[in-house]
Amino acid sequence: MADTIHIGILLFPEVTQLDATGPAQVLCRVPGAKLHMIWKTKDPVPTDAGFSIVPTTSFADCPQLDVICVPGGGGQVALMNDEETLAFLRRQAGKARYVPRSAPARWCWVRPAC
Repeated sequence: MADTIHIGILLFPEVTQLDATGPAQVLCRVPGAKLHMIWKTKDPVPTDAGFSIVPTTSFADCPQLDVICVPGGGGQVALMNDEETLAFLRRQAGKARYVPRSAPARWCWVRPAC
């Protein structure tokens, strides 16, 4: 059996659900994958489509991820100034093997100066 590969998908209010669930649908099939849908808490997170997604992991409980995906959506603008989320992403991205993101999610947290 393959080693566990921890894959995280960041959720946030007003996320575009397809940007989050599309990669989740594909990446959950990686041999040894353990998928984490992540937000600050495990409370339901509203999408930009009017329904919610329930996180499986909070920032506090999230293991070190091998892959972290940052989806797009209108809510990403507010996150650019959300220090809790930025700190979580910096901490995780610093040790992750891969940090893919959807095209709209070109955040400043990727730059070391942010």
